[in-house]
Amino acid sequence: MDNTINHTNQKLPLQGAGGLHIRVARQDDCPRLMELVHELALYEKAPEEVTVTLQEFEDAGFGTKPVWKAFVAEANGIIVGFAVYYIRYSTWKGCRLYLEDLIVTEEYRGKGVGKLLFNILITEAKELGYSGMVWQVLDWNEPALNFYRKYEASIEAGWLNASLSKEQLLNY
Repeated sequence: MDNTINHTNQKLPLQGAGGLHIRVARQDDCPRLMELVHELALYEKAPEEVTVTLQEFEDAGFGTKPVWKAFVAEANGIIVGFAVYYIRYSTWKGCRLYLEDLIVTEEYRGKGVGKLLFNILITEAKELGYSGMVWQVLDWNEPALNFYRKYEASIEAGWLNASLSKEQLLNY
């Protein structure tokens, strides 16, 4: 079976060096994607913050009302990275692609995996006519900051993140 599909104006999977290719995520990828989410949480020193279950993750991406999409990077049949995103609406800017996470397993960092994933997101945002692309990056994550600076990304200061947990919502 040919697993390439036309997406935006590119034929996926996109080929990279060393047998690396990018494709649209499938539901059966979710267990591996969750492994990478946990790897990222360890890297960001917050493993206890991952509270979503595999079932919730799958439902949110592939259930009756999907809210996220993703591209995965595969090397030798193993998912080594992914980018999960959704569409955000800004009253100031309009529709924007929101990059929730760009994750590359440690062994594959610095090998162009992140670049391939980030580039397909840029293409997606342009071809769908969005007014831009936004994401967050930790102020101490120098490798990520340096990566985004190569794209001449604007990295803003002054905004503070705010949130309510599920428990806080229930207690209100």
